[in-house]
Amino acid sequence: MEETGKKTIGLTTQIFLALLGGAVTGILLYFFAGESAFVQDVLVDGVFYVVGQGFIRLMQMLVVPLVFCSLICGAAAIGDSQALGKIGVRTIGFYLATTMLAVAVALTVGMVIRPGLGLDMSAIQTVETAAPKEKVSFAETLLNIIPQNPIASLAQGEMLQVIVFALIVGVILAKLQDKVQMVTNFFQQFNDIMMEMTMMVMALAPVGVFCLIARTFSGLGFDAMIPMFKYMASVLIALALQCCGVYQILLKVFTGLSPVRFLKKMAPVMSFAFSTATSTATIPMNIDTLEEKVGVSRRISSFTIPLGATINMDGTSIMQGVAVVFVAQAFGITLTPVDLLTVIATATLASIGTAGIPSVGLVTLAMVFDSVGLPTEGIGLIMGIDRILDMARTAVNITGDAVCTTIVAHQDGTLDKEVFRRD
Repeated sequence: MEETGKKTIGLTTQIFLALLGGAVTGILLYFFAGESAFVQDVLVDGVFYVVGQGFIRLMQMLVVPLVFCSLICGAAAIGDSQALGKIGVRTIGFYLATTMLAVAVALTVGMVIRPGLGLDMSAIQTVETAAPKEKVSFAETLLNIIPQNPIASLAQGEMLQVIVFALIVGVILAKLQDKVQMVTNFFQQFNDIMMEMTMMVMALAPVGVFCLIARTFSGLGFDAMIPMFKYMASVLIALALQCCGVYQILLKVFTGLSPVRFLKKMAPVMSFAFSTATSTATIPMNIDTLEEKVGVSRRISSFTIPLGATINMDGTSIMQGVAVVFVAQAFGITLTPVDLLTVIATATLASIGTAGIPSVGLVTLAMVFDSVGLPTEGIGLIMGIDRILDMARTAVNITGDAVCTTIVAHQDGTLDKEVFRRD
């Protein structure tokens, strides 16, 4: 009983420490044991490789069933809210539009800053992932979204097809409701199983990250440091542009409200989201703040805010957009315009099925990588840093929910601007 008072190190801290430990270990091996056959064969290409790639495979194992079940449950929940009619359509449309803008902003920032240049990952790329992906036309890409055989799509991990099929199933479950309650319960319970499995896999993240980073730095030395800092800067810049630029322009255009005043009123909610790194925990505070300080009807916010916490993951989409550019540049892979459009579509659809736990964004990142043929080894570099950026992402996510809610309330005629003007 006495041990209950002891403080445990959180997963975020463990992953960060593993990142630092792996980097230091890799650099020491690079400078002091780089020529040792034992170190290279047993440690670098043995233990580090097997454990690191084993962890990556565990994450890949989660992708298809997790996204499939999450999307079905998410679509079914959205369908249950159709009583709000036009408000529901406007809200979902706005969330999808801002997510696409977020990915576009991320890709643009990544192309300008070019964080992956100078990091030659080709030396550690495995033979399995080194095979180039066959390029297809944009028209074929659109047609390939529709699955000819959904079972084959699930088995082969064709994620765009899986997403479309899952959305259709979810909408039908919502439409039939009580007639198919047993099937709906099955997917909800299986989704709970996948969430628990995700948490179990992520409990191994510190060990996986340590081995992935140690192996990377043992072959690259200090050359990997600058690109990693450039990646962090790229994500933070893209998040700032989305939060203080895109959202506030939309707010001003659609409602005429002052963006500066809006940000001041939302600052406590953003701070809370930043400190907790969870959108779900901020739902009550977000609804109260919008009603008491912005003037949004609770009838609107009680629908749009929980829905946004489910499907509006702009911060996660920004991370995925920058990560795609970062890893493509690190591996020397050229992204075509079709690839960029595919990333925007995949990241946007993936955000609908991203659950409200911090680690799922990295799991769906593997899906985004697969959509354009990028190797998943790059996730090892991103994972440790991503846990630091997760708090900023969450603050952007809840700000997007609040902006959308304010705009929808204004269009519905239920926004009290007198409350907003009050200090």
